[in-house]
Amino acid sequence: MRKTKIVCTLGPACDDVKIMEKMLDAGMDVARFNFSHGEHGEQAGRLKKIRALAKKTGRFIPCLLDTKGPEIRIGTFKGGTARLEAGQDFTLTTRRVQGGGAIVSVSYGELPGDVMAGDRILIDDGLIELTVERVSDTDIVCRVVNGGVLGDKKGVNIPGIRLSLPYLAEKDRADILFGVQNQFEFIAASFTRNAQDILDIKKILDDHGGNKTRIIAKIENAEGVANIDDIMSISDGVMVARGDMGVEIPLENVPVLQKRLINKAYKAGKIVITATQMLDSMMQNPRPTRAESTDVATAIYEGTSAVMLSGETAAGKYPVESVETMARIVLRTESDIDYRKQFRKDAILENTCNDVTTAISHAACTTAYDLNASAIIAVTKTGVSARLVSKYRPAIPIIGSSPDPMVLNQLNMSWGVIPLAMTEKKLTDELFESAVSHAKESGLVKDGDVVVITAGVPLGVSGTTNLLKVHMVGDVLVKGTGINKLCARANLCVAHTEEEARQNFRDGDILAMNKTSNDILDLIKRSAGVITEKDGMESHAAIVGMALDKPVLVGAKGATNILKSGTLIKLDAERGLVSIVKDKK
Repeated sequence: MRKTKIVCTLGPACDDVKIMEKMLDAGMDVARFNFSHGEHGEQAGRLKKIRALAKKTGRFIPCLLDTKGPEIRIGTFKGGTARLEAGQDFTLTTRRVQGGGAIVSVSYGELPGDVMAGDRILIDDGLIELTVERVSDTDIVCRVVNGGVLGDKKGVNIPGIRLSLPYLAEKDRADILFGVQNQFEFIAASFTRNAQDILDIKKILDDHGGNKTRIIAKIENAEGVANIDDIMSISDGVMVARGDMGVEIPLENVPVLQKRLINKAYKAGKIVITATQMLDSMMQNPRPTRAESTDVATAIYEGTSAVMLSGETAAGKYPVESVETMARIVLRTESDIDYRKQFRKDAILENTCNDVTTAISHAACTTAYDLNASAIIAVTKTGVSARLVSKYRPAIPIIGSSPDPMVLNQLNMSWGVIPLAMTEKKLTDELFESAVSHAKESGLVKDGDVVVITAGVPLGVSGTTNLLKVHMVGDVLVKGTGINKLCARANLCVAHTEEEARQNFRDGDILAMNKTSNDILDLIKRSAGVITEKDGMESHAAIVGMALDKPVLVGAKGATNILKSGTLIKLDAERGLVSIVKDKK
């Protein structure tokens, strides 16, 4: 089962609902809407299609609104393009002019006040490089360093210069409100520079009823990198947006920053998306380059939560094949990672659980590994507890159970989390039964499976994950290796020591202990059967059970934690199962 999620950008290449459905089948987990392109009506049409497909397929597909952000673009040229030659003069102006080979307008009116002679200006993702020669109130006269053909409305970057450009333009505000009205699960905040940028978006969301919407900070410039700790502390995740980052920051620094940002998000338990040009050649070709395949794998090895396809699915010739290829690379790479070994290593190096919720999430992973659990079920109102379990990257499936549809959609962005709807309950036992029942009905677990459940008490209060339970699915309580084909039905006596056994044992009980010895041989003789956690045909319990012709179950992991004294059970040594007896007649 693939754990790293795949974000796919919707666009003209996949507007056909049949293509969109094939992308879902191929592995799309998250739908990205790029608001740098397309009007609200166009995006609303795509949103309607993906939501209808989610309903049809029963999938939880979160929608991510990617803002345009505080970007600068040039205007248009007569004929749509202009050729710039190295060494020539070229003017950027705030005046409205028809662009040509010597001049073009820029969208940011205050740009002349932000630059000075000697500054570098990059256009079209750095393909065109200019050096500022002189500046007037409206014009920036530059010398062309790297020339080429320049098209309409290309982006402008000025590395190392802090611009006075306001973070949220009117378009961004309108787009965010559109996102709230249409219940987008995530906002991707383009060109995030500092924590205040995130707070500005949070205020818009809170003021208009969008407080459940999660914010992903896109790190694309040097200022965002410098303020990453503050940004990460108040955002729900980060996107390593390598496109503009590779223009704003020296190219050789991008791989280093990618690794650093992924690691910071990983340790903080935040979502991290690695994006831009991952399978870029597949916009034109049915197969990626070897370098692109390695690029995707590197992000997986580094611990990314998700990988993103941009133009490959939005405008490329092979949108479905791009998703299929991405999914294959992810699965193969994940199969090479020993997540259990990585968890143990991280636990030794960084054993820092500073709050109850984090400690419970860590303990859930430890317990699940120790008991060979089939799943960790995180019962969650807000999604926090499931995301914290995801932080530890367990090899064991994480089932995020919630009654909230928006939370379920959001959980499908988190590494390794399988969202599962459940019915809200008022009592703890009912809550657990509901979560396990839904997991069983969905085929995620089966009778006899051990699951580890996390939840919070009091129920329904966010941020109170403080409870961990080991549960056996169905009427089966524990499994082990039966020594003979006998069965017994009796009350349980669970004991951790000889003293406890002698104090609580009643003749005819089934005795459950970690291991047995001759010190309690008299109790074993008077018992209906024996259950031990210690494994092996040569264990004391196995040898005595055979000699006394009593049903014995050995290797019953977690038995002394799962089983409760006084419970009426059936010990089936032939099938290696202990089940609860509901009919006590």
